[in-house]
Amino acid sequence: MSTLHFTTLPHRALIAVRGEDRGTFLQGLVSNDVRKVEAGLASWAAFLTPQGKFLHEFFMFTLGEAIWLECERDRRDDLISRLAKYKLRAKVVLEPVDVLSVGTAWGRNVEAAFGLRSSPGVITPLGAGVVYTDPRLPDVGVRWALLADNAASVLQELGLKQGTPADYDALRFNLGLPDGSRDMEIEKALLLENGFEELNGVDYKKGCYVGQELTARMHFRALIKKRLLPVTFDGPAPAAGTALTLDGHDAGEMKSSADGEGLALVRLEQWRNAPHGILMAGDTEITPHAANWMQLPSE
Repeated sequence: MSTLHFTTLPHRALIAVRGEDRGTFLQGLVSNDVRKVEAGLASWAAFLTPQGKFLHEFFMFTLGEAIWLECERDRRDDLISRLAKYKLRAKVVLEPVDVLSVGTAWGRNVEAAFGLRSSPGVITPLGAGVVYTDPRLPDVGVRWALLADNAASVLQELGLKQGTPADYDALRFNLGLPDGSRDMEIEKALLLENGFEELNGVDYKKGCYVGQELTARMHFRALIKKRLLPVTFDGPAPAAGTALTLDGHDAGEMKSSADGEGLALVRLEQWRNAPHGILMAGDTEITPHAANWMQLPSE
């Protein structure tokens, strides 16, 4: 039997969206269908500029009389401030909450340890919090939001072994999963270049939301020229933002990485033309590859 692991993610935090208009308020702002969240599923979504560029990504779930957003801790106040600009007369309260900590758990059939079926976004209460299957990919495991003072003991009692955020990063590097502004440039990144379509982060049938037009146009016209891809390399990790090149020409940009693997935003044409698929990040050879869930555009 494979070992099941968990870790707290200190760089992530929660916002409670309360008030009778919370669902309709969020529905007009985020990339996914909030009605599914209100119906009892967890989901992953983004909040965009009016021009369709990335601002924030977050997980959404219901707990009590609120819709909760799990977002980047260091940018939580910015998200609250940006959302609040759209409140107008809506009966909505946006509240940062730290009594619950957030994290993830992974390993073969980890959902079974929580009594969850293997289906995206299935959620169940655990103590004063919740645990849910990651709505993006089954291989990622589960996310949780539990009381900060006893989350670790609760998870250990369920038979999980404590890991580290670096252990989780290794998993998401291998799977090709972005982690907020570590991997997506604010006011520049595009959802479909970062896997939001295949990872269930955008709904084309939900109706209008801020920034919808560019995302929809890219989808229907197949305009994707770059993709965030897993990469491997030897030696020290290139700094995030290091340019990727092929024969001196721009081939993309490194994102987060560690211990020989990471993520990079790669120009697909350059990668396909590269001998053995190898690009350069400074003096370091970078080998991108497509994760098995990715649906890359044809050449």
